Amino acid sequence: MTGEARTVGAFTGRHVLAELTGADPALLDDSLALREAMSAALSAAGATVCEVISHRFEPQGLTVLAMLAESHASIHTYPELGAAFVDVFTCGERADPERAVELLAKAVGAASVRSSTVHRGNGRDS
Repeated sequence: MTGEARTVGAFTGRHVLAELTGADPALLDDSLALREAMSAALSAAGATVCEVISHRFEPQGLTVLAMLAESHASIHTYPELGAAFVDVFTCGERADPERAVELLAKAVGAASVRSSTVHRGNGRDS
């Protein structure tokens, strides 16, 4: 290095919080299918998936967490209601968290998606 400060990445990101309703209850309670759907949606949206884990609740419901090179994503399901909460945060500009939520909603057959995006770090609106 020649004495110049090396820039690793920008301190900026988008955090999408979403509620899915009217989704397929069977998919919302299928750990393997949901892990695969989340991984595929995130990858298609430009994120780098490092690891995906899940936890099953009794009598139903799942939490699936994805660790991303860009940050993280999660889904918490309520199969008995056909509903889920989704959270996708990505740093930088390469990954598109809104697209990831859209693809995941489609994968679980959600009839409705309500979401909001928070701009974080240096990229947020003043």
